[in-house]
Amino acid sequence: MASSPLDVTLWMQAKIDADGTLYQEVAVYEIIDRFGEDFAYINSNGNCAIAKPVLKEFKRLTGDYVIWIRGERYWRKREDGDAEGRQQEF
Repeated sequence: MASSPLDVTLWMQAKIDADGTLYQEVAVYEIIDRFGEDFAYINSNGNCAIAKPVLKEFKRLTGDYVIWIRGERYWRKREDGDAEGRQQEF
């Protein structure tokens, strides 16, 4: 059975629950290895990135429970003292 964006999202959420963080660069290569190249692409900067349907599902599933640290390109669980919104500038 083929994997879906939800399968990838559930894996991403499990990694954050277990490790506390998930760096995009590490995640994209693990996603390709575990789920296939359909869930990644090369972005305009020439970097590997996670496919947009996966990120959309990830955002829907995790809501404000997980935040994105833009400058260092990783997700982590929300902590006391974080600003409102999903994206944080650190």
